[in-house]
Amino acid sequence: MRALTIRQPWAAAIAYADKRVENRVWPTSYRGPVLVHSAKTLDRRHGPMVAAVVRDLQLDLGAVLAVARIIDCHADDGECTPWSATSNFHFVLDEVTALPLPIPHTGAQQLWTPPTVLVDKVREQLSRETAAHVLREEAW
Repeated sequence: MRALTIRQPWAAAIAYADKRVENRVWPTSYRGPVLVHSAKTLDRRHGPMVAAVVRDLQLDLGAVLAVARIIDCHADDGECTPWSATSNFHFVLDEVTALPLPIPHTGAQQLWTPPTVLVDKVREQLSRETAAHVLREEAW
């Protein structure tokens, strides 16, 4: 299990809309479950597509918003999705599941290992089936 801190409004676009690529200047070999964590700062450099998607959403800062799976990472190969940024590595996300309630927590840079207490709080908000499927755990 890893977590990835993402600035708003991008984290909300992943959790509540159809953004399934996270753009980074560094690659990862990690494949598996990831907590989608919103940073404490906003990225004000976004266009009308993002504004339209997150217009009526509350942009929680410093909180885990969703769980997902990183299923691939590849260098920019053109525009693989409308959310892809050129000259970046694209972390391909799947099985994104928004949490009913954001969980406040301080994040970190790069992919980071969330503490057990945070993972337990996430599990409390997921059904057994979702935890088993997205987190690849046995139903408890």
